Amino acid sequence: MAAFFRQVLDWHRLVPLTWARVVRESPQLGEGRKMAAALLHKLTTASSGGDLQELPCVGPVKYMKEPACRMNLVEKQRTPVDGRSLDVEKVASSLLDMGFSDAHINELLSVQFGANPQHLLDIISEFILLGLNPEPVYVALKKSPQLLKLSVMHVKKRSIYLRKLGLGEGKLKRVLHSYPEIFTMRQRDIDDIVRVLKEKCLFTAQQVTDTLHRCPGVLRVDPSELEYKFQYAYFRMGVKHLDIVRSQFLQYSITKIKQRHMYLERLGRYQTPDKKGQTQISNPLLKDIFRVSEAEFLARTAYSSFEEFEVFKKLLAREEDEMSDNGMSDDEGESLDEDEEDEEGQRL
Repeated sequence: MAAFFRQVLDWHRLVPLTWARVVRESPQLGEGRKMAAALLHKLTTASSGGDLQELPCVGPVKYMKEPACRMNLVEKQRTPVDGRSLDVEKVASSLLDMGFSDAHINELLSVQFGANPQHLLDIISEFILLGLNPEPVYVALKKSPQLLKLSVMHVKKRSIYLRKLGLGEGKLKRVLHSYPEIFTMRQRDIDDIVRVLKEKCLFTAQQVTDTLHRCPGVLRVDPSELEYKFQYAYFRMGVKHLDIVRSQFLQYSITKIKQRHMYLERLGRYQTPDKKGQTQISNPLLKDIFRVSEAEFLARTAYSSFEEFEVFKKLLAREEDEMSDNGMSDDEGESLDEDEEDEEGQRL
């Protein structure tokens, strides 16, 4: 009887010690349950007079190694691809906040595969700060992916320069849509165009801004050709500065300008104004000469046929070639300063 009581007391001492070991060394609930069942089986055996043996799964060696394995697995999963995915998610969220649609964001992120998503966000942010809406920014980047190769500092400097030209806020929308290369072209090329408009054509600062805004195509024109087109408009056609700007005259090719103007002139439907700006006939508006299709020009302005105009264009081209071979030039050789001095003298 005394031996039985001693066995019961030993069993009660073993239970709390064993359960404390189960809780301490079992990190997962499922494994804890299996171990508990095995230990209870051993305890039951022990309570029946058997020996309590150490379970191999309870040993400290296994559970010291397993967390290390899990740590290695986590480290392997932390690859650059996962880092890029997190950056893409962050950039996509920021673009959504700016007002871009999901479709736009997906296309923008695929414009230049492999590019740094954060760099894409920085470039777009600079355009948004210029007062542009998401739509024109999206169109510009799709049309000219080279913009993404620019540094943020370059975009900032060019933005400051464009603001000085008066092309901030909404005015830059049309320029960026028609000629996004205004951000990628060399600074000295822009300076050359602006210098011709100011110094050779004598446009005011506001007229330079309006010219770049209305016809940004002048940025791709050779400076000497731009100057020649202005001289043709001013001297041969008698068009003043304000009308040149408003009619977007400088965006048309010199070939088109000469063909339509000279054809009307030889038909007697256009006359160069005199020094006082007067003509004996009523000249058609510039928009009715240049801002219409050829069919509309012939039907409503020249009142002529397509065949007659084609013959004239061939004759004009032949005349231009002959003049070029002889080294002759048009009578636009006068300087703008002399012409304005004459006008000032007449007013005085």
